[in-house]
Amino acid sequence: MTRSNDIHNHPHARKLAAAMAAGRGPGSGRGRGPRGRGRRQVEPTPTTTEELSAWFAGNLPDDWFAEPVSVVFDRDEIIVTGTLAVPKLNDGDDVAVAAGARIAAFREDTREHRISIAERAEAHWLRKVSWAVRCGEEDRIFTSASVPVMTRLHLEDRAVLDTLIDAGVARSRSEALAWCVRLVSENESDWIDRLRAAMTDLEAVRDEGPASRD
Repeated sequence: MTRSNDIHNHPHARKLAAAMAAGRGPGSGRGRGPRGRGRRQVEPTPTTTEELSAWFAGNLPDDWFAEPVSVVFDRDEIIVTGTLAVPKLNDGDDVAVAAGARIAAFREDTREHRISIAERAEAHWLRKVSWAVRCGEEDRIFTSASVPVMTRLHLEDRAVLDTLIDAGVARSRSEALAWCVRLVSENESDWIDRLRAAMTDLEAVRDEGPASRD
């Protein structure tokens, strides 16, 4: 997927980013926490894939996409992917060119409306919103959050990252760490899926627990 920015170049988004950097926006608060004495990160609004899908279905125009959008999310970001109808072509026309042109036209035509929807979603769910579009075999992601993740590593773990840098696989330790995460995701996807399923089952059992008594 190619990546670029719509929402993050909008004046409102720049103001929001400046406020967050100054500790005044979503993600800042008072109390003790990992960011230091007297400050803590506000937790994102609890939600589910079904709830988010329904929210965006209610806020998106019905004529934008050929089918319901798909939504994936974590504690930092919501990615909304819509499918555009494939253009009608003459025999011999380049399908990839037509699909790419339709995606580009959709992006420009809907930019302000998408920004407005994203701002409402970000205020409600306390997560950044990214947009992605699929048309035939072509995929584009218009916006995508790159979230820093801090960690402490022992010498042997740092040595793994440094080996990746020395071998030219990565340019920095942060890039090497991201490479390791992608490698685990690609090669241990079945195990990760089982972990997620187990967590979902655990949440369901916990929700079925005895109700509190007054």
